[in-house]
Amino acid sequence: MKRTLAIIFALIVWFAVVAQYYMMLENRVTGIPETTIRFFSFFTILTNSLVAIYFTDQAISVTRSTRANNSGFLTAITIYITIVGLVYQILLRQIWEPQGLSMLVDELLHSVNPLLVICFWYLYENKSKISYKQIPKWLVFPLVYLIFILFRGSISQFSPYPFIDVSALGLSQVLINSATLVLVFVVMSALFVFTGRWLSKKSV
Repeated sequence: MKRTLAIIFALIVWFAVVAQYYMMLENRVTGIPETTIRFFSFFTILTNSLVAIYFTDQAISVTRSTRANNSGFLTAITIYITIVGLVYQILLRQIWEPQGLSMLVDELLHSVNPLLVICFWYLYENKSKISYKQIPKWLVFPLVYLIFILFRGSISQFSPYPFIDVSALGLSQVLINSATLVLVFVVMSALFVFTGRWLSKKSV
């Protein structure tokens, strides 16, 4: 059952990522290299790509141990994709109205895929092994992302999200927004650890 779900979920997530890239290329206003860099400048895309790779790994190696099977790895990507969904629903959904294929892909990336990962986490994560001590390690990915985006934005004048756009908001406000996002990651991580331990004890 685990492998079947991993295959189905991998196909769904890969479709969303590839389709989004195709549409971005079709509507590009810069060259392909710059468009590709901008594509992967979105935390949504990076996280969905990570999810797609994870499900692919689970689909082809479910019977053997891999790094992706280490306790905490699934929790980390679940935290990332959950925040992708929450930030979109709270801050970004109202600023644009996609149509057709764009709307389908948009819902997959921000609504459906987060739910798929949460379900997989609920079913298959070894929740008794996750701990609060792992939170600093889980924060590395979003912190590196923020540093990269702020650095590249200062050079290219391109920001993937309005709340980290230095040219529009100023550096001080962007740093405040970034610190708030880091805090959200910490709180969400703690919530998943707490929930995982509670579910683990409940199943005993």
